[in-house]
Amino acid sequence: MSADPAKTSADSMRLDKWLWCARFFKTRSMATDAIRGGKIRVDGQRPKPAKTITVGNNLQIHKGPYEYRITIDALSQKRLGGTAATTLYTESEDSIAEREQLSQQLKADSAALPRPKRRPDKRERREIMEFNRKKREP
Repeated sequence: MSADPAKTSADSMRLDKWLWCARFFKTRSMATDAIRGGKIRVDGQRPKPAKTITVGNNLQIHKGPYEYRITIDALSQKRLGGTAATTLYTESEDSIAEREQLSQQLKADSAALPRPKRRPDKRERREIMEFNRKKREP
């Protein structure tokens, strides 16, 4: 029961390899780890890294706080450049809007928090540790 090699190379490919080719992940092992960690869904199902995907499959990709909902438009056996990689899929309008809204919210949240101009030096670190130690003791 071997698959037709011509069909598998042109009509379908491994999920982890496609995610790498489409530049969602820097390496195939990172794509594999994300798939095993449940960060990727194919047509609503939790796949394995070797899952064969075809044109028309719907993917949900969670990367950090962001979620991408895409439809696969093309397959590529080689890793493409950034702009060429975006031709491999179409992202839904809802997904784009939600990511932009979340991005703006995260920027606003980080702007509201005070950030020190530099890292604490040795003396300041000792003071922070002493403060935390006193805070824990009843």
